Amino acid sequence: PPPVSPAADPAVISPQDPTLLIGSSLVATCTVSPDFPLKAEDLYWTLNGRRLPAASYSALGPSTLSVALARLNGSRQQSGDNLVCHSRDGGILAGSCLYVGLPPEKPVNITCWSKNMKDLTCKWAPGTEGETFLHTNYTLKYKRRWYGQDNTCQEYHTAGTYSCHIPKDLALFTPYEIWVEASNRLGVAVSDVVMLDILDVVTTDPPSDVHVSRVGDLEDQLSVRWSSPPALKDFLFQAKYQIQYRVEDSSEWKVVDDVGNQTSCRLAGLRPGTVYFVQVRCNPFSIYGSKKAGIWSDWSNPTAASTPRSERVAGGCDPKAGEQNTTLRRELKQFFGWVKKHAYGCSNLGIKLYDQWRVWLQKSHKTRNQVGKEP
Repeated sequence: PPPVSPAADPAVISPQDPTLLIGSSLVATCTVSPDFPLKAEDLYWTLNGRRLPAASYSALGPSTLSVALARLNGSRQQSGDNLVCHSRDGGILAGSCLYVGLPPEKPVNITCWSKNMKDLTCKWAPGTEGETFLHTNYTLKYKRRWYGQDNTCQEYHTAGTYSCHIPKDLALFTPYEIWVEASNRLGVAVSDVVMLDILDVVTTDPPSDVHVSRVGDLEDQLSVRWSSPPALKDFLFQAKYQIQYRVEDSSEWKVVDDVGNQTSCRLAGLRPGTVYFVQVRCNPFSIYGSKKAGIWSDWSNPTAASTPRSERVAGGCDPKAGEQNTTLRRELKQFFGWVKKHAYGCSNLGIKLYDQWRVWLQKSHKTRNQVGKEP
C-alpha cells in the first residue's frame, strides 16, 4: 500500500523558539494551515497560560494573527516561556518557547582542594550578577601546565551547585591549569586560569573521636581529646589543630588557635555548672616540603560536656577546710592566668610548668614584701 502522509500541523508560529535579550521586543505570527477552516479572527494568544490582550493582536492575512510583545522580562523558567496560539474554543494550534535572558558572566572565585593527593574538588561562583534567566551550563577544564591536553571534569554538584570533582589520575609535583567555561543560548564566558599544585591544596576530613570530659572537680576546666584524621596516616606531613567552643545558650564561638600538633587540650577559665559545645579541625601543612599554609578541614560535629557546679554549702562546720578550698581556687586561677601569659595556650600542663609558676610567685611575693619594708 502507498505510504500514509502525516497529518499537517494545525498552525505554525514564527519565529519558533527564539532567544532574546532582556528588554527586547518581539512580534510573533500564527498562520493556520489551509487544511483547517480557521480565520485570523478565530485565534487568540497566551503566554505561560495567561491570555494576552486583544489590543496587542494584528491580522496579517485571512489566516494569520500576530502578537506584539514589548520590553520582555527574563524567562520565568529556564526551559523557556510558553507562547501558544489557540483556536476560539481553547484548542492548542501551535506553541513556541521564548528564551529571554542574559549571556553568562565570567565565573569567579575558583577554589580547589584534595583529600587524598590523587583527587581534586573545585568550586566557583557564577559571576557578580549570577542570574541569567536561561539554563547556563558550566564546564570545569584542566590540564598540566606545560604539556598535556585539555581535560573536562565529569562529576558535577559534588560540593554544591557550582562544583565538580576529579576523582583520580592527577600527578604530584606538577602544576595544573584550571578554568571554568559558562555557556548558554546567548554566549560563552571563560574564567581566569587558576594554577595550582595538588600538594598545596591538601585537606582532610575533620578529626574523629572527639571527646570532652571534666577535669576531676575543677569547676572551670574541660579536657578535650581527639584522633587524627585517618587519611593523614598516609601523608608525610605536619598537622596543626584548632578548637572552638561556645556556651550552650550562645551562638558565639571562641577559638583556640595555638593547639599545635597535639591531639589533646585542656580548656580553662570556663563557667562552673555550664554546658559547652566543642569542635576541632585540622590543617595538614608542609606535605613533602610544600611551602603553602595548608587548608583547614571542616569542623568536627559538636561534642557537649558540662563543667561541675560550684558547691558552696551555707553554714559549713569546717571553716578551715573552706578557707583551704578558697585558697586553692584562688591559686588555680592565678596559675592559669600565668599560663596564658607565659605558656602558649594549650601547652602540656606538666609539673615542670607548675614549678616554674611557683618560682615566679615566690619572686613576686618577695618583691612585694621588700617594697612594703621600705621607709
